[in-house]
Amino acid sequence: MRFMMVVKASKEYEAGKMPSDELIAAMGKYNEELMKAGLLLDLSGLQPSSRGARVKFSNGKVASVIDGPFAETKEVIGGYWLIKADSLQEAIEWAKRAPAPHGPNEDAEIEIRPLFEFEDIAPREAVDRAREMREKLAKKQGA
Repeated sequence: MRFMMVVKASKEYEAGKMPSDELIAAMGKYNEELMKAGLLLDLSGLQPSSRGARVKFSNGKVASVIDGPFAETKEVIGGYWLIKADSLQEAIEWAKRAPAPHGPNEDAEIEIRPLFEFEDIAPREAVDRAREMREKLAKKQGA
């Protein structure tokens, strides 16, 4: 199963403050452990919401575009890992091994969510096309 481990943003992150060298080194070590274990599929930190936007829909149509920053940091994603684990419990165990995302003296949260796999969705033409696109992307990225 694939899981996304989502790191929630902090006020410091949203203010553009970069993590300490120690935290970056600890995250690098953790990322290497995930890779050596064969679980890591992708990872990235995201820039502050002040550099992004939200597109809102109402009744199926674009209602508005809201430029960042967004007021509630608890609603903002700071980064993620995409991993392949045998179970939610294994993903939880790996998330518990992560360095505290905002440093040792700050509260933080990592949310873990399973991804839908194509097998989870009833066969449909659009699902088959999405599967083909993912396979093409994988080939392109592997080149």
